[in-house]
Amino acid sequence: MIEERARGLLSHVADSAVAEFTGGQDLGDRQESIEVVSAVGAQEAAGALAAGPFHCVVLDLDMADGEALRFLDAMDGDAAVRTVAVLAHNSRRLEAEQERILQARAGTQPLELLSSLDELRERIALHLSAEQPGDVLPLVRPEEPVQQAPQPVDDSLSGRTVLVVDDDARNLYALSSILELHGLNVRHAEDGRKGIETLIEHPDIDLILMDVMMPEMDGYTATAEIRRMPAHARLPIIAVTAKAMPGDREKSLASGATDYVTKPVDTDDLIACVRRWLTS
Repeated sequence: MIEERARGLLSHVADSAVAEFTGGQDLGDRQESIEVVSAVGAQEAAGALAAGPFHCVVLDLDMADGEALRFLDAMDGDAAVRTVAVLAHNSRRLEAEQERILQARAGTQPLELLSSLDELRERIALHLSAEQPGDVLPLVRPEEPVQQAPQPVDDSLSGRTVLVVDDDARNLYALSSILELHGLNVRHAEDGRKGIETLIEHPDIDLILMDVMMPEMDGYTATAEIRRMPAHARLPIIAVTAKAMPGDREKSLASGATDYVTKPVDTDDLIACVRRWLTS
């Protein structure tokens, strides 16, 4: 974990990934060996990397004065660590030049650019599950053209309104595109608190897609708060959980979610789930 201050937010995300991963797996002797090492800045991180092998590095891109890019430069110049996967997280929009540099690096290094805490947690868990460091498929793979027959659009959902609550703009866009294709009206919120505010402002919302891992207020808390509102006690809430974290599903249902889908979201599964609760 490479952050601007010791034991920051990303360290807590990593701890959560380790706790849930070890809690749901029979790891034998491996469970004792899973350790989260926290480093402040590039220099301290370089020393930690020199001390032993790591399954992955989590890098805070929001560190000041270009510290993250300097660290990546140092890794690129060291053959011993050049192949270690780097999960780079940003909570703010990257400047255009910084994004261009990072995208170029991602094409030549095992570098994954993540803006969602939920996605970060899932990728950490996937790297922990690997028998050897690096035995994890990259987040982005070359696209292969797939010929698919056009699917007829079912207009039974047309005109209904769905609230999508997710802190990742890419997920918001992807989910909205799927829903709008089926005639649904979509509203957005970036965290659980804003989701509740949006629901209060727009009581005509018919269903909520709720990401579980968000800053400010997570999906579990937001779902539980909505269930305390008499007007929305029966409102369908579909939790969007990480596939690598089976515990997310149980927590979501316990907090009051009606159903769940896992990421990466399958279009057909998502629409089938939405239709099931909007037409029942």
